[in-house]
Amino acid sequence: MSTPARALIGFGEVWHRRLRPVEHAFRYRGYFLLLPMRGLRDAPDPVLRRNRAGAISFHDRDHGDGGADALAWFDALLAREGITDADGEVWLHTYPRVLGYAFKPVSFWFAQRTDGSLAAVLAEVNNTFGERHCYLLAGPRLGWGSEQRTAKIFHVSPFCRVEGEYRFRFERTGDAAGQPARSLARVDLHDATGPLIQTSIGGALQALSASALRRAFWGTPAMTLGVIARIHWQALQLWRKRLPFFTKPAAPERLVSR
Repeated sequence: MSTPARALIGFGEVWHRRLRPVEHAFRYRGYFLLLPMRGLRDAPDPVLRRNRAGAISFHDRDHGDGGADALAWFDALLAREGITDADGEVWLHTYPRVLGYAFKPVSFWFAQRTDGSLAAVLAEVNNTFGERHCYLLAGPRLGWGSEQRTAKIFHVSPFCRVEGEYRFRFERTGDAAGQPARSLARVDLHDATGPLIQTSIGGALQALSASALRRAFWGTPAMTLGVIARIHWQALQLWRKRLPFFTKPAAPERLVSR
C-alpha cells in the first residue's frame, strides 16, 4: 500500500506585468499551500489546521460551493463535466487563512491520473466583488509545461475588459523525497492586439512542518490581508496612470467554463 502524499508549503513570489497602454509591474514575496486532497482524506496531516482556528489554517468552505468537503465538490464537478479518469491525487494550490482571514484571487486544482499525468486543471478565481468563476482545462493536449487557452468571461479588474483569452502553463520540476520540489503557475492574458498582462505564482516546495509554518507566519504575518491591500494599492497606481476604467458586467450564469 502506497504512503499518502504529504501536504506541502511553497515559498516564492507573485509576479504581475501589464504591457499596455502603459507598462506596470510588481513582484511580491509570499507563500502558498499545495495540498494532496485525497491523501489528506485518508490520512489527515497533524500539522495542518483544517477547518479550525490557527495562525495559518485551511478551510474547505473557502472553496467550491462553500460546503464542508471541498474535495467532494471538486469530484462532483469533474463527474458533471464527463472527466472520469482523474483517479490519482488531487493537488490544491491555494493561499491559506492567516489569523482567520483569506482572500484567494486564484486557486488551482490539479487532478492527476494514477500515473501522475494531468486529467484536468481547475482555476478557481475570486474577484473583489465577492464573485467566483472556475475555468476548467482538460483534453488530450493538457500536460505539465504545455500551454492551455480559454476565453476570458469573468470580470476581475476594472482596468481590463471581459474579452480576450487566458493562456495557462503549469510546471513541476525537481524531486525531493518523492515530492515535487518546485511549482509554477503562469497565466497570461491576450487580447486582439496581443499579450496584455503576464502573471505567475510559484516557489520552492517543502513538506509542511511546524518550523515551516513558523517561518511563513513570522516572515509575513499579514500575508493574506496584504493580498487584498496590495490589489487595491496597485489599482490606485493604475488609476494614477490614467488607465481606462470599465464597469463590472454581470457575472457568468454558469460557475464553470471550459
